[in-house]
Amino acid sequence: MKFGAIDVPDSLHLNRKPMDTNEQPTPLSKTRRKQQMEELQALGEDLVELSTERIKKIDIPEDLRSAVSEARRMTRHDEAKRRQMQYIGKIMRNVDVEPIRAALALVRGESASETARLHRLERLRTELLADETVLQVIATDYPAVDLQHLRSLRRAALKEQEQNKAPRSYRAIYQLLKDLELEKRQEFEDTENEE
Repeated sequence: MKFGAIDVPDSLHLNRKPMDTNEQPTPLSKTRRKQQMEELQALGEDLVELSTERIKKIDIPEDLRSAVSEARRMTRHDEAKRRQMQYIGKIMRNVDVEPIRAALALVRGESASETARLHRLERLRTELLADETVLQVIATDYPAVDLQHLRSLRRAALKEQEQNKAPRSYRAIYQLLKDLELEKRQEFEDTENEE
């Protein structure tokens, strides 16, 4: 840009603010800070809802772990629990929450796949009661199955249904299928670990 007879670089133009390379990012608005706090509090609530065993599997700071444990002991939904949840949100401001989010997503995924697996076993039990040839499908999927025992459980379950008795054998079939599935999964994991 020319100013009279002198060349003035654009960066020195009087109407332009010079760029500062160390410029701080603009602070978050009050609304955005509140939204972030609510998100952290909701994440804390997700932690509080987990079982003790699942919380142990998530790597979180000790002060957060004890705050979550304290909130879990509060059974009533009163002012104290609300304040405790706010405190958890405050602690989480100083914690890297991405690993916690990832762990929670993993836990939710496990529970969804676990639910699907249990539903599949229930369907298999229903199919077995409706058709004895399903025994061959079970024998193929679970080679360790005692077919004679399963066949007798099937007959007993059908008899219980017919006589309106307590479904002991019906439940026993489900438990047997669940144990077989667990055994099969354990063998698969052992094979994976060996490779």
